[in-house]
Amino acid sequence: MEKKFENLIYGIRAVIETIHSGKDLEKVFVQKGLKGDLMKELLQLLHQNKIPLSTVPVEKINRFTRKNHQGVVAFVSPVQYHKIEHVLPEIFENRKVPLILVLDRVTDVRNFGGIARTAECMGVDAILIPTKNSAQINADAIKTSAGALNFIPVCRESNFKEALQFLKDSGLQLVASTEKAESFFQDIDLMGPTAILMGSEDEGISPVFLEMANKQVKIPITGEIESLNVAAATAMALYEVNRQRFI
Repeated sequence: MEKKFENLIYGIRAVIETIHSGKDLEKVFVQKGLKGDLMKELLQLLHQNKIPLSTVPVEKINRFTRKNHQGVVAFVSPVQYHKIEHVLPEIFENRKVPLILVLDRVTDVRNFGGIARTAECMGVDAILIPTKNSAQINADAIKTSAGALNFIPVCRESNFKEALQFLKDSGLQLVASTEKAESFFQDIDLMGPTAILMGSEDEGISPVFLEMANKQVKIPITGEIESLNVAAATAMALYEVNRQRFI
């Protein structure tokens, strides 16, 4: 019996028309070696719209569906993605002190959903993620977030470094959470416009982004285990922001 995948579409023309309709695609899988004018049109659209693409063997495509997929399958995102350069000005216009959560290579869907739930509860204005190496926003992510992903803007950026620089140029302090830091979250001022940068559980924050941070801080840990689950660490970091701002 064929497994059913949420928000799956297949066929070259179907994917092209979905892109033209303005819907956001989570990811597109294309069979290796496909050629032709229609395929060329699809690849151009994927590049122009900066949609994640994986070129895979036909066996991978067949795992998604055995129907006439023509070597192309895609997943429609259950949420609409935003651009950080559009979201941030709106936050300032609403006279709010921006709080942006930046997730570098957080790929676990359930972790991502849990983080989104906490972020929405803690008043985060937007979540910024890279186009590549980020958790797929699917039904599991929506469920784990308790629906929070329907309310908090998610900004997916292909040039992550440029997006972080935009935050800094817009007056936000970029605060990186890393166990290698000497200072703690409670030691710094989080009252002003702030972007909290969290990294993957296995590798942490990418060195190039860590170097961009205005400040590097850590969460106090007194136990034998030296690191926290990224969802738990994010919750503690965001609580400290709220403690300073509202308590």
